[in-house]
Amino acid sequence: MSIRINNIILDIDDLEESITRKIAKELKISEGDILEYRIIKESIDARKKDNIKFNYSVDIKCEDEKRVLSESKSKDAKPVEDYEVLSLVHGKKTLKARPIVIGLGPSGLFAALTLAKEGYRPIVFERGQDVDNRTKTVESFWNGTSDLNLESNVQFGEGGAGAFSDGKLTTRIKDKRCSFVLQELVKAGAPEEIKYVGKPHVGTDILKDVVKNIREEIKALGGEVHFNSKLEYINIKEGKIENIVVNGAEIYCEALVLSIGHSSRDTYEMLYKAGVFMESKPFAIGVRIEHPQELINNSQYGKFANHPKLKAADYKLAYQSPKFNRGVYSFCMCPGGMVVSAPTEENRLVSNGMSYHARDLENANSALVVTVGPKDFEGSSPLNGMEFQRYYEGLAYNLGGGAYKAPVQLLGDFLKDKNSTKIGKVKPSYTPGVELRELKKCLPDYVVETLKDGIIKFDSRIRGYAMKDAVLTGIETRTSAPVKIVRNESLESISAKGLYPAGEGSGFAGGIISAAVDGIKVAEKIVNEYKEI
Repeated sequence: MSIRINNIILDIDDLEESITRKIAKELKISEGDILEYRIIKESIDARKKDNIKFNYSVDIKCEDEKRVLSESKSKDAKPVEDYEVLSLVHGKKTLKARPIVIGLGPSGLFAALTLAKEGYRPIVFERGQDVDNRTKTVESFWNGTSDLNLESNVQFGEGGAGAFSDGKLTTRIKDKRCSFVLQELVKAGAPEEIKYVGKPHVGTDILKDVVKNIREEIKALGGEVHFNSKLEYINIKEGKIENIVVNGAEIYCEALVLSIGHSSRDTYEMLYKAGVFMESKPFAIGVRIEHPQELINNSQYGKFANHPKLKAADYKLAYQSPKFNRGVYSFCMCPGGMVVSAPTEENRLVSNGMSYHARDLENANSALVVTVGPKDFEGSSPLNGMEFQRYYEGLAYNLGGGAYKAPVQLLGDFLKDKNSTKIGKVKPSYTPGVELRELKKCLPDYVVETLKDGIIKFDSRIRGYAMKDAVLTGIETRTSAPVKIVRNESLESISAKGLYPAGEGSGFAGGIISAAVDGIKVAEKIVNEYKEI
């Protein structure tokens, strides 16, 4: 047992050593009685810009914790059980073949790791390259020295889409497996602080090494990882998976974890053709918005904006427009980051955001998106949301003039329906290049008008948000999967026993942590049903 103490408040200039003094005072013990303490959560209270505070939750060890807790009578202290990795009960059925994992993004990575730790020796097939070669391929595309690689790009390859992002680890889910994911990430090289900071992130530069280290652990535990290996077909017979085709080779399979990510459109089409039941689901589309990072820092932190204990400020904004009855919100906000080109198909344009761990670049960027759903898509096919994405990505590509240049517009001009004629104070960070265009030509009218409504509202929350020189970059469409692959209580596809859709591509997760947790949950179902190999 440990004692958890919440609401330990430090002034911005207090040293971290002050925590032990405050723990001792709260529990009415001496500092020498504290055997150890561990920060569980650190958050910044910046509601009063002239008096910013740090708020900590800590777990402590001391002698006779029950007695100390009882005598302290602290309202902010409570007993907690120390975290333990759950021991999984293995099933009794025998697998005729090793379980297969498709995709090495967060859900595939942690599904394979869980299976490997439990002795199931999984085989992983990833359509893209290993993260080192993938990085070279992506950077070559960005600088214009090579064409778009349809199999290995910002969305496909080792690490998934999260490998070229901010590496955000925030999640709204409450699941004990989140702690396991964070522990494994730290074990693989992520900063220790991700276990406790209020808005943890790794950064794309560090995340790449973390992913490699987890891959090597999977292999050390008896797993296999194959790159440049694309799932081409799934054969389903009498309601269960029979085999799969990878790079033209037929492979017998009884348990298949399908961690394909939210952008594998060709795989969605193949699954639909194979008879896998799926449904169209809502997502959001819009633009990337760039401001000077200094503006966001000043708005969030006031006179403390450049304080050494405060990192680049972020924001999270949401608004339900009563005028258009749609939600508009910020998504994947990247402090001190850049806007990047992230398509997966030829002649279609997609923008995304990323940051390195230091978050020290000049601009802050975020997706600014509007909710869309099946009522906005033509027809009744579950793939119509995907076709909706394709249509507007094609418009954006053509509007940018081809060669994956992005259409951009100054915010002030966007609000006035004017074409921008020159870049102002904010320099667009997007590569391979930009063209000044009217973004309303590559977005639905209702998205454009809802964006305008939201931007005016957000300016009342962040002073200067509607600055006329802020840059809008088209087009953001990959906020989440456009389909949901329906699962039963065993987390298998309702169409095929042995097929386990997982992570963002299944429509049951959103973000690195929730996708990883979903991969773990799917792996646990396999463990519970079958014996280890």
